[in-house]
Order: sequence, then C-alpha cells, then structure tokens
Amino acid sequence: MKAKKYIWSMICVYMAYLTHGMQALIFSQNQVNFATKWGFDMSNPESAAYAAGVAAVSTAIAWTGFGKFISVWIGGEISDRVGRKKLMIGGAILYIICFATMFVTNNATVAAIMGLLGGIATSGFWDASGYPAVQEAYPAAPGSALIMIKFFVALSSIFYPLICVQTAAAGNWKINIVIPLVLSCVVLVFACIARFVYDDEKAANAGAGSDKRADQAEIDAAKARQLVAPGKFTAFLTYFYAFLVMAVMYGAQQYTKAFGLAYCGLSEMQAASMTTMYQVGSIVAVAFWAVMMSKLKWHPLKVLIVDAVITAGSLLAVLLVHQVAIVYIAILILGFGCAGGALQTGLSVLQEFVPGPKGRNTGIYYTFMGAASYLMPVIVAKLTVISGESKAVYTLMTLMFILAVVQVVATLYLILRYKKVFGTTPLAKAE
Repeated sequence: MKAKKYIWSMICVYMAYLTHGMQALIFSQNQVNFATKWGFDMSNPESAAYAAGVAAVSTAIAWTGFGKFISVWIGGEISDRVGRKKLMIGGAILYIICFATMFVTNNATVAAIMGLLGGIATSGFWDASGYPAVQEAYPAAPGSALIMIKFFVALSSIFYPLICVQTAAAGNWKINIVIPLVLSCVVLVFACIARFVYDDEKAANAGAGSDKRADQAEIDAAKARQLVAPGKFTAFLTYFYAFLVMAVMYGAQQYTKAFGLAYCGLSEMQAASMTTMYQVGSIVAVAFWAVMMSKLKWHPLKVLIVDAVITAGSLLAVLLVHQVAIVYIAILILGFGCAGGALQTGLSVLQEFVPGPKGRNTGIYYTFMGAASYLMPVIVAKLTVISGESKAVYTLMTLMFILAVVQVVATLYLILRYKKVFGTTPLAKAE
C-alpha cells in the first residue's frame, strides 16, 4: 500500500503545514510587539503612530500573500519537472532563513521582505510539492489526504494565538518566532530522509528509457469520463474558487482578534481565543468531512455547497449581532464553514473538471489563492490609514460576507455544470 511505503513523505508534508499554521499568523498575532520592535510607538491605540504600526504589520502580511501569488504557478511547473523532494527541502530552508531574520531584524522593510520569502516558501515550494505528494501517496482517498493538510494547519493555529498571548505577558514574545524556526528545522530533516512517490516513479521511468509517466494515464482516464467539455468559464471558475475561499478564510484568520477587541470589548486573551475558536471549528470540520468523503463517499461539491452556505450565514451573524456569546458561536461555525478544508476540497474539484499535471493545476489554483492573500491585507492597511483600525476591520468583514455569497452562487453553478459534463449529480447519494 502506497500510504505505508511513503508514510515519511506524508509526515513531512503534514509537519510542514503544522509549521505553516504558525507562519500564517505570526505577524497578526504578534502585531504590537513586531511594530514596537520596528520602531513604532504603540502605546496609544488612538494615535497616528499606532495606526502606522498596524499598517506596517498589514503590509508585511500583504507581502506574504504577494510571495504566494508570484511563486506558486511556476512552483507547480518546477515540481512536475524536478520532483517533490527538492521543493520540500527548499521550502524548509527558506522558512529557516525567514524566521531567523525576523528574530534579529528591527527593520519593518526587512521583515516585510521575510514575509515575501515566507510566502514564496509556502506556495512556490510547499504547496506546489506537498499537495501533489499526499495525493500521490494516498490514491485511495486523495481528497481525505488533502483535507488532512488543513487539519495540521488548524492544529497549530488553535494553540499558537494562546501561546503568543502567554509569552508576551511573560515578556518572552520572541519565543513565538523560535517555535516555528525549530519546527522548520525538523521539516528539513524529514524532507531529506523521506521518499516521494512522484520522484520514485519519475526515476523508474527514466531508467526504463520511457517518457511516459504514470500520471498521464490518470489524466487521460479523467478526460474520458467527461461527456462534454466543461467550457472555459467553468474551468476559470474552478481556479477562481481558490480566490473566493481564501479571501474569506484569510480575513477571518488574520482579523478575528482585531474584531473581538474593537467590537466585543474583549481582552487580549479573550480576543486571541476567538481565533482559537475559529480554528477549533476548522478542526471539527476536517474530521467531519474526512469521514463524509472517505466513508460515506460525499462528492467534494456536496461538501463545498454546505461549507459556502454555513460561511455566509455565520458572517452575517457576526456583522449583525455583537453579543459575545453569539459572536463566539458564529466564529466557531465560520471556522467550520470556510476553514475546514474548503480550499483543499476545491482543488480536487478542479482536478476533476480540468484534468492535468497535479503540480501545474495546484500552481495555477494557488496563484488565485495568493492573489487573495495579498489583496485582503492591502485593503485593510489602506482602510486603517483612512478610517482607523476598527472601521477597517468591520468593512473587511462586510466584504467577506459579499464574497461568501458569491461563493454560494459559484458552487451552485458548478453543481449544475457537473451534471451536464459527467451525466450525474454530485448531490446524489453514493452507491
């Protein structure tokens, strides 16, 4: 069984995304400390200096998204050419450089460049190699293998915000940089010792003097299932879906703490626990959907329509009701809907509608994701300077709700197209 033979490659990928869960939050969860380290006066939340510090942190977050945007497409192409192992190793090395520099620098521009480097490492290296690697290692249930990536991202994202508050209160906030730095070193070791399916098959084919790879037969079989071509708009929508999901997920991941502080009157610890509640919801969703897809054979589109409706409904509740208990419940449900593997599940839908090399498809898909990762913090940074942090966060939440509604409409369209392209409805009960 491939999953047993290539268990170390799966462990390597999942450990990488455990680390990424911290990298994704490192700027937002240590916002005041980073801004102070970079020379901004963060003593008065109402001051222009404080707003400038918040904007500098949002800029660093935006540069992380920009790094994802510019690198993931070419990363997918390179992954298909050179294999998964080299990119996993390269990503770990870049993460080590990124965190080590964050630890020592007092310059906001240098920190933003490290954010860029972290984005390149995440999407150009790890997304481009890790996502295909787990699908190839566990072909019996590739959707479940993908959604487990989200489980490990969420796992670290549950505990990391609480660790950040505790270490900051103890005066040792730099530990929040050391932890992902150490984990990056662990990933590097695993990447060096692990074997990867694609790399082994590529070497075997080269040794046999054949240019035909096993994945081509899989692509041809997938195309043969289609009764009609999906069409350019449908193909585009399967890629653009990554933008819709990521825009909502990234906004919720980065700014729920700020929303809790501004609109719910929460303390730092209570606001950080909102981020934790969000990630708890995502972990519950990962476990739930893994069972629904692997055991009950739910089609990914069936999962996505449920996720989209839940996401839109919970965001509406957050916007309209500012009672603490209601907001906590809504944030928990929001985590279930938008951060429970919708991004990864969307990738499996893409592969079904647009069969192709997994590295290339992952690269293009995550280019759209990177665009959302860049644009959302840029919007917040601009709005913060214009109207202040509180109004900026509320405006962002409104935008996220609009995008969630668009996601519902897009999913319904894909469900209708699926029936025409494949001759069956993805909502039907599996045989």
